[in-house]
Amino acid sequence: MTHTLNTVVRDMNVSAQAIRKSELIPGVVYGPKQANLSVTVERAAFEKLFKSAGESTIIVLKGLEKPVEVLIHDVDFSPTKGGIQHVDFYAVEQGKEMTTHVALEFVGESTVEKIGGMVSKVMHEVQVTCMPSALPAHITIDISVLTELDQKIHVSELVVPKGVMIDNSPEEVVVMVAHSRVEVVEDIPVEVAATEVVPAP
Repeated sequence: MTHTLNTVVRDMNVSAQAIRKSELIPGVVYGPKQANLSVTVERAAFEKLFKSAGESTIIVLKGLEKPVEVLIHDVDFSPTKGGIQHVDFYAVEQGKEMTTHVALEFVGESTVEKIGGMVSKVMHEVQVTCMPSALPAHITIDISVLTELDQKIHVSELVVPKGVMIDNSPEEVVVMVAHSRVEVVEDIPVEVAATEVVPAP
């Protein structure tokens, strides 16, 4: 699915604060073959897109001299209000492989907890290299296959679309079954004070 976002070249005479008050977000587009370009995007449209697309989905920016394929490279949030303050778009080179990180999405339920195990997610993203058109939004991992203690899923077992290569070591552990922590309470001997016996007069 292709995502699109309308953008406008930023008027540098308008302050970033004034832009944000008008429900726009200031940003910049850059890349190996793309000169730095200051832009603005509609806040509501970007927040909706960012929630669904994330940082590993190709987005087509419209409203410039020509459409530009980009990734959301960085998003700055206000430390006080929490809203998005600025966004960086990385322009990818068409027809050339790219390297980026893709999030892991864990699905399914493991029954291993019934035998004293605990599913531990060691990795939450992997690095991939592929053509921009083949970039997956995420990589799905089914944890329902975990049924035994000490069982692991390695990078080599991940299923990715054709044309996508994972750069991480195949032996890296993605998720594993660990033993549940059981708090052991030591038996502490209780000292019983001796009772003094006073003979009767």
